[in-house]
Amino acid sequence: MRVAVVGATGNVGTAVLRALAAEPAITSILGIARRLPDTGAHPYAAAEWVPMDIATSADDTVADDAAIDRLATALTGADAVIHLVWAIQPNHDREKMRRTNVEGTRRVAEACARAGVGQLVCASSWAAYSPVDDDVPRDESWATGGIPSSHYGVDKAAQERVLDELEAAHPELVVTRMRTALIFQAGAGAQIARYFLGPWVPLAVLRPGALPVLPLPSHLRLHVVHADDAAEAYLQVVLQRVRGAFNVAADEVLWPSDLARVLDHGRGVEISPRLIRPLVHFAWRAKLLASDAGWLDMAMGVPVMDGSRVREVLGWRPRHGAEETLREMLEGMVRREGTPSPSMRPRDKQFRDAADIGGRHREHTIPGDVMAAHIPPHLDGRLLGLYLADHLAGATGGSNRIDRMAKAYADTSLGPELARLAAEIVEAREALRSVIEALDLPQRPLRQAATWVGERVGRLKLNGRVVARSPLSPVLELEIMRSAVNGQLGLWQTLTDLADDLALPRERFEELAEGARGFDARLERLHETARATAFTVGTKVGAGS
Repeated sequence: MRVAVVGATGNVGTAVLRALAAEPAITSILGIARRLPDTGAHPYAAAEWVPMDIATSADDTVADDAAIDRLATALTGADAVIHLVWAIQPNHDREKMRRTNVEGTRRVAEACARAGVGQLVCASSWAAYSPVDDDVPRDESWATGGIPSSHYGVDKAAQERVLDELEAAHPELVVTRMRTALIFQAGAGAQIARYFLGPWVPLAVLRPGALPVLPLPSHLRLHVVHADDAAEAYLQVVLQRVRGAFNVAADEVLWPSDLARVLDHGRGVEISPRLIRPLVHFAWRAKLLASDAGWLDMAMGVPVMDGSRVREVLGWRPRHGAEETLREMLEGMVRREGTPSPSMRPRDKQFRDAADIGGRHREHTIPGDVMAAHIPPHLDGRLLGLYLADHLAGATGGSNRIDRMAKAYADTSLGPELARLAAEIVEAREALRSVIEALDLPQRPLRQAATWVGERVGRLKLNGRVVARSPLSPVLELEIMRSAVNGQLGLWQTLTDLADDLALPRERFEELAEGARGFDARLERLHETARATAFTVGTKVGAGS
């Protein structure tokens, strides 16, 4: 049996690969991922790999159809496809997340139908269920409307509708929905800490027994399942070719008293969720916490799951208890455990989710999870560092120049467009700075300082006076800026080529390259305006409108 795993490098994908590799009935495994893992390491060595981004943006139906066709070609010959791709971060970018979570599922579903795949097993969730206000266990027939305030629950519910449409259009395709609880394992500790807590929460306090007292929202309830147990459930639905939905969770539900017993020897204080929710919300807004308040709403509102069906139909039994799984995950978070996979590597650096640029708050300098960013052995890190540092120095000089131009010509016809360009060019410089930080490379501030001094010296005449504002000044300065942005275009093209090796988001560099082309076109239009009257006697700067 040939099984393809879409999203085979994450928490669940890694565990599923382990389960598939240990099963004699699985004769070949295809791994599909946007960024490839160390294919020589266990369990990734068990699969053959195809790099592919199922959420790549498409401007029209033709491009979207081509993306589905590429995926269908890769899936041809697979008996079953396990779809695990899901974005939890960056959760401030809802459009990007929905493109991955919902549109990505639609593409996988369409590709399975085109490729003639026999079964699609899709990672749904406990979060897909509609909210309740009681503790009565619900089976798989409960409504899947999601928790309205939870982006995770809303997208899981939307994913369920995609699967409904697939089943209606292709009844011959076996569609299986795995409505799992929160999936934990020690090897995902660094990733889970990054996705749910962020860089500002001290992980040492999570070590079991470390806290003196644990404040928790009253009536909080958590379903969890160990990654290896979840993977066994995925394996069984493939081997038994069963359609429908399955609730997959450890036997026990974790209540506040259980969490307190794990984290602080049982000393818990229950607090009204209404008091805690605003704190979570504003901590998320301030980028101090990675999880938004929707996760709290989900933990308070989703139903207790009835897991009878998965046990009766598949004969599945969890080997790990809920409390044992939670303890293992917390220890893994404290130790920052990971695997040699892009999203699972235990790194501490990531692109900044926001930067204060020019006095304005700008989000998503480089969006996405880049904890895996690294320089592989076959690339010369010293040369790459020099290359990026030189570009950062040049970008600093260019940013300073166009910012000064925007101020100097603010009262002319050139002013408004120069101001817009200045803000965007500064943002592009900050994107480069984020790349350097993510790769742990030096920024070489002396080079930037030298560029800063050179840019200011260049403003002077030979007699030491500042260049007077004349119609010729913007012509010359715009020509300098055009050279600068064309050099920056080369930088983004280079990083696009290196993106997969560096485990960085290729699509973002493509966007930045396109932005650099736009800068040049806009500067050319300004240059055309400036040069139209630059040499005419008596003309003022910007008179050409």
